[in-house]
Amino acid sequence: MNNARGTTLYLLCSWLLLCTGCSTQQRGLFGKKTPHEQYSSRITSAGLAGSELGQQWFMAASKALNTPVNITLPYQETGFFAAEKPEAAGFSFTARRGEQIQIEITARPADSFRVFADLWKPTAANNTPELLAAADTTQWTIQQDAETDARFILRLQPELLRSGEYQLRITTGPSLAFPVPGTHARIGSFWGDNRDGGNRSHEGIDIFGKFRTPVVAVAKGTITSTRQNNLGGKVVFLRPDKKPYNIYYAHLDEQLVTEGQQVNMGDTLGLMGNTGNARKTPTHLHFGIYTSGGAVDPLPFVKPGKATPAAVTAATDLLQQNARCSAPAVIYSSPARNSTVVEKLPANSAVRILAATASWYKIILPDNREGFAESRLFTAKPYSTRTLTTPVRLLQTPDSTAAAKSFIAKGTTVNLIGSYQGWQLIAHEERLGWIRL
Repeated sequence: MNNARGTTLYLLCSWLLLCTGCSTQQRGLFGKKTPHEQYSSRITSAGLAGSELGQQWFMAASKALNTPVNITLPYQETGFFAAEKPEAAGFSFTARRGEQIQIEITARPADSFRVFADLWKPTAANNTPELLAAADTTQWTIQQDAETDARFILRLQPELLRSGEYQLRITTGPSLAFPVPGTHARIGSFWGDNRDGGNRSHEGIDIFGKFRTPVVAVAKGTITSTRQNNLGGKVVFLRPDKKPYNIYYAHLDEQLVTEGQQVNMGDTLGLMGNTGNARKTPTHLHFGIYTSGGAVDPLPFVKPGKATPAAVTAATDLLQQNARCSAPAVIYSSPARNSTVVEKLPANSAVRILAATASWYKIILPDNREGFAESRLFTAKPYSTRTLTTPVRLLQTPDSTAAAKSFIAKGTTVNLIGSYQGWQLIAHEERLGWIRL
């Protein structure tokens, strides 16, 4: 890129960032367009979509959705996006029906570094993911209930020409309140347990407590039925607002609501007992959830507590740096030794460190594949020096057809940062590039 063209592009990008920062459009969750889509439109309107910088930004957005890294929840990472290289981060994970996915993002510097977050659900029909929720770091969080057992994709991407650190935390918790308040109730029987000598299975969970303990609405909604039958005894059905299922409370000693009544989360619906076929069992609440397809396991909807992700213990001073493994290293698809092996690297292989999670680094290989490796194996220190016996071209990538960043004269001594498939990543006069020796 020549100086005039580079200056023009820089001014256009600066104008774009200024417009974004001064926008009066509503922040946070999307209306007609997500924050990411709004920003994409501004890139196109500014004439940057066809520029090298713009193309890299859109390609990074696509890569994050098409080839995200695999993670297991709960998860957290600390990462860094560099202004000089447009990038995005994609994460693929699963959640169970009834869980609420909770995504928290912080960015530094908070006043000038904006990160877009989009949550997607892959679809089998045409492989085009379905957008579920979106936000940016003016809002900080996304909460999404999992309507089915499914895989989800989260994409993070910053604005152009902005450097900054981000911290990402993804957890799951119950999407509904617990139906028996207090600390003395316990779940004593679970979904699928045998009933009637194995003739049927348990379609719910049993929560045990003291006789006539209050049971409460797990969400705001409408009482659709109060009745009595031989199996459940005195029962109450609650339809939560904007949800495709009904809540079933059974074995009550007393019902305290009526059909058609509107209730708020936490309102008392009845008192725990042992009516119906529970007459000879200890006092408990049978709690079930029914969809149009039948009963589903209610435990993920109400299971108390939330797992905490492991603290980030990997050093963060290598983020966005070129590094090498000081010993042979295995690159995994997830930050776990039992996950799929992406690549086995010999000692001194070059990588770039993208983020840190627990005691792992998320890395990118020179061929743009991403994965995870144990952080203890990596250093940014050169492993050797070499005096060139012939002049060489310093290439941008380890590819003989790549553009030359500069030419290095015979007799020059260079630092060897790392290697990859016969290429050497070197440092020379504050420039990094690839050569063949």
